[in-house]
Amino acid sequence: MTSLPFDPQRLAHCAGEIIVSVRELAARGWTPATSSNFSMRLDDAHAAITVSGRDKGRLTEGDIMVVDLDGRPVATEHRPSAETLLHTQLYRRFPQIGCVLHTHSLNQTVASRLYAGVGHVRLEGYELLKAFAGQTTHETAIDLPVLPNSQDMRTLAAQVDALLDRQPMWGYLIDGHGLYAWGRDMAEARRHLEAFDFLLACELELRRLAR
Repeated sequence: MTSLPFDPQRLAHCAGEIIVSVRELAARGWTPATSSNFSMRLDDAHAAITVSGRDKGRLTEGDIMVVDLDGRPVATEHRPSAETLLHTQLYRRFPQIGCVLHTHSLNQTVASRLYAGVGHVRLEGYELLKAFAGQTTHETAIDLPVLPNSQDMRTLAAQVDALLDRQPMWGYLIDGHGLYAWGRDMAEARRHLEAFDFLLACELELRRLAR
């Protein structure tokens, strides 16, 4: 029997964490129509990621597969998300990143359209900015990038790499699409994801009230 190139117990642990968290995010309406994708690092060479096209509110262990850090399936015939490269590029670049979450909430998608022309959403003066790892004061501002949508993942990944070369980042939006956020583990990635969604909701409400 051929041994697997990754630890199956680690895979089971990661799958369990992904399933629990993603069901909660799906219950909020952040993963409509089988959209979104979620992953966790398994080891230095592999990641666990959701199988393409699955209902994220009803995930089981069989809906979580393994890819290498070039995004290629490992020991499976399942097909990963078309956006797998956007996950694995972060694992390759940052050994400390342990989880990447991609959702399509209403706040995220609407904000991505409104701010696409500017290329970023400026978030300034909010207490919740301290939710982002390394931020210790509300007296600061961060720019959440908004990238043009593309079916060419290598182009998108190259644009993300260029941004990462220039500034600290905890996530980014894709125009008409949704939000990517990440962290050292599931808890930190969720904290970043939820903080971004709340702050985007604040910015959208401020725009509405200013009319």
